[in-house]
Amino acid sequence: MAFDDGWFANGSIYIGRLVWEKRETDGKRGMKRPSFRNVTAGKGTVMAGYKRYRKEDPVSYSLGITLTFELLRYKTEYVTRVFVHSGMKQGDTLDRLESLCRQAGVEMVYTDKIFHVLSQKENCYVIGEFQKFQGELDREASHVILVNPSNAGNLGTIMRSGLGFGLNQLAVIRPAVDAFDPKVVRASMGAVFSTQFRYFESFAQYLDEFGKRELYPFMLDAEKRLQEIQPQGVFSLIFGNEATGLPAEFAEVGTSVVIPHTERIDSLNLPIAASIAMYEATKNHFFR
Repeated sequence: MAFDDGWFANGSIYIGRLVWEKRETDGKRGMKRPSFRNVTAGKGTVMAGYKRYRKEDPVSYSLGITLTFELLRYKTEYVTRVFVHSGMKQGDTLDRLESLCRQAGVEMVYTDKIFHVLSQKENCYVIGEFQKFQGELDREASHVILVNPSNAGNLGTIMRSGLGFGLNQLAVIRPAVDAFDPKVVRASMGAVFSTQFRYFESFAQYLDEFGKRELYPFMLDAEKRLQEIQPQGVFSLIFGNEATGLPAEFAEVGTSVVIPHTERIDSLNLPIAASIAMYEATKNHFFR
């Protein structure tokens, strides 16, 4: 039996009963679904409720069936619940979802309420809830370093590109956007669940632990053009904030690099620059 949490009228938390009711078959959707019924406890009437995601929360969410499949596949042990909207059609996809949840011992909750709070997408019918997890970086692997990234979509896109080019080790220097924000999860298309990422309080902290490697900060006023560098060993590609780029002092770190482009633009945006750099740094691995 699944449960739907919520709040008493006086503000205290309650755990509500999942009430299964027989309904007439919805001709449009062709499915019978469970529903929730308010119950009364003490002086307050129980009203089901969910909160928007907050950085301080111990859990986050995958919004959509594709992301939730990725979550169940790569971070099974962290999944706490899977929510299903009444608009989810019966068929092979739902059967597969139910099978995966059953095998993993993950609770499925049928409710529309959480979708009204977390998702503004009309075609979102599945949400996965998961505990936040701790990542570690491999000293023997190459890294991507993001210094003070501020945009959730950019962070997610870089995770996706990194996974595609075999660079799924990501160091993030604070202050920075929250990697568990559902917007990041969505932009990554689930790559966040296959990315090893870790936050550092400063670039100096990263250097103390992982400094013995080739370092390539990407800057407009740089020593080398991208096509002139050929990483020979373990390396780190370093990118700055979307608005300000890397501070000038990064010109003294390793070998600074610029991606040439025409004068018709001032610069490339962060995820495009990072994706081009990752491809160039790893392309020999794909042509062997």
